[in-house]
Amino acid sequence: MEDVDTVAGNIAEEAAKDAAEDTTAGAAKATGEASAEGTSGGPASGAGKAFAEEEVLLSSTASSSQAQAQPDFDYLFKLLLIGDSGVGKSSLLLRFTSDSFEDLSPTIGVDFKVKMVNIAGKKLKLAVWDTAGQERFRTLTSSYYRGAQGIIMVYDVTRRETFTNLSDIWAKEIDLYSTNQDCIKMLVGNKVDKESERAVTKKEGIDFAREYGCLFLECSAKTKVNVEQCFEELVLKILDTPSLLADASSGAKKNIFKQKAPEADAAASGCC
Repeated sequence: MEDVDTVAGNIAEEAAKDAAEDTTAGAAKATGEASAEGTSGGPASGAGKAFAEEEVLLSSTASSSQAQAQPDFDYLFKLLLIGDSGVGKSSLLLRFTSDSFEDLSPTIGVDFKVKMVNIAGKKLKLAVWDTAGQERFRTLTSSYYRGAQGIIMVYDVTRRETFTNLSDIWAKEIDLYSTNQDCIKMLVGNKVDKESERAVTKKEGIDFAREYGCLFLECSAKTKVNVEQCFEELVLKILDTPSLLADASSGAKKNIFKQKAPEADAAASGCC
């Protein structure tokens, strides 16, 4: 697998500033609250920056496609990480894209990373979205379900409430917001390195995956166990689903990045 693409830069920063200026008063209020909690920026600025970085990626991809007779990848897949705050979504993404581990602060709004991989003889560009798990950011992250070919539901095997919330909250959000009827879902139980603190059995995970039609794996972002397998199995299933490949083709006119940055409302600034 190749290194993760570098998307940020001066252009992204300027675009992020423009996106932040266009957000509503509700987003400004949410930003103020996030700053009071010691974060580096509010949900609107986080979502705006991610959106701006996507626009840079889109521009770069378009320029590259025009300059080359042959595309540099076969398919572009949009993947989404969802689940409660603190289950390790950002750590899983960092481990997958950079092969490193850090104890990260909670995500503000949304973030994303891009990685080129070779799977099943195909060169793929994976745009992986990391969403905030806190309730107050859900109005910001709901629009990012749009166009996703794969969704990874993450829970912490040592915190039972993160597992029960899968059916109470996250599975319902997929039904409500996902625009791809054949979107592939994967259930991931993270932090198996803390086996002595386990509160959710592997059998419970298997039973949930069966009930909701998901792929299933347990992994550890800290020790690297099964992290790459999570993404590889998800992508293989997407490749095996023809209805998901049409818009993912490098030659397709529609691009998953061409979407409007979401606006926050009063509900987004409510306490979690």
